[in-house]
Amino acid sequence: MDQEQQRPERGPLAGFTVGVTAARRADELGALLQRRGAVVVHGPALRIVPLADDGELLAATKEIIDRAPDVVVATTAIGFRGWVEAADGWGFGEPLLGRLRGVELLARGPKVKGAIRAAGLTEEWSPGSESMAEVLDRLLEEGVEGRRVAVQLHGEPLPGFVEALRAAGAEVLPVPVYRWMPPEDIGPVDRLLDAALTRGLDALTFTSAPAAASLLSRAEERGLLGELLDVLRHAVLPACVGPVTALPLEARGVATVQPERFRLGPLVQVLCQELPGRARALPIAGHRVEIRGHAVLVDGELKPVPPAGMSLLRVLSRRPGWVVARAELLRALPGAGRDEHAVETAMARLRTALGTPKLIQTVVKRGYRLALDPATDAKYADG
Repeated sequence: MDQEQQRPERGPLAGFTVGVTAARRADELGALLQRRGAVVVHGPALRIVPLADDGELLAATKEIIDRAPDVVVATTAIGFRGWVEAADGWGFGEPLLGRLRGVELLARGPKVKGAIRAAGLTEEWSPGSESMAEVLDRLLEEGVEGRRVAVQLHGEPLPGFVEALRAAGAEVLPVPVYRWMPPEDIGPVDRLLDAALTRGLDALTFTSAPAAASLLSRAEERGLLGELLDVLRHAVLPACVGPVTALPLEARGVATVQPERFRLGPLVQVLCQELPGRARALPIAGHRVEIRGHAVLVDGELKPVPPAGMSLLRVLSRRPGWVVARAELLRALPGAGRDEHAVETAMARLRTALGTPKLIQTVVKRGYRLALDPATDAKYADG
């Protein structure tokens, strides 16, 4: 996916900019967001080590073939399929499948079950909840002391799962399918970080815990971690596909939003609900004006606004109806220096972009104000 892609002008996310940190399925997530009107900025926070080049996976595969485990836990369909395909490429496909036919094979959910059966194998059991916690409960109830348990990982941490098995006496063999590494080209993720820090994003999406951890790590390397955490707590909405993905953020005190079903579609639906709900809507000069991330809805019509204009509009909307001095507006313009003429230029462009000049009134020798409808003036003046 391109670093930045344009969006259609209609949809619940029109006027908002959403950052995507994913490496795998980034195109799919970006397309879902764009179809709902968002501008998408992509900065993959990690890369996936190709299975065929992964020495750790090869070593784990050989170990399973040489010495069969008692139990194998398959956690993801794409990971299990990739493992079998990689083993086949190394010439170990049949020996691996032969070993897996003779062990207790547990599948985390229906998709993994389908991948297992497509490989000609049969799972012994799968939880209805698709929950690793239920898999762990079953193993602990069976008793794992002295048993070898192979766990197919998929880049996601499994908090407490491996530790609990080892504490109960199991020998645990991790099978690291699709290991995550930092991106080879750090430029896109740095641009994504910069966009977040300058409030150029309205939301930042995470589809894996390693991506969240990697972004935090990169911010720390640049000396920007504290600033990023503050932005994620107060300005840019962090949206995670599920609770495991959110762990690195929530460990740093960052609250996240998550869908009830841990899938990309529901993740996008959460953003469609949350972002419009956070937008400021005001009755101004007989119009309904909704201020979004990089655009304004005037009576439901999307009006793209230049960044300088959005900066001015946000300052004016903090106290709608009140006069804001040119000096204060100048401070909101990045790189404008001390020339108040820059405010007049940006204000003229803002009025042109809005298409309704009377939304913003010039107060001679004082500054500018939003032309808040009289019926609401008292309400806002008391604030």
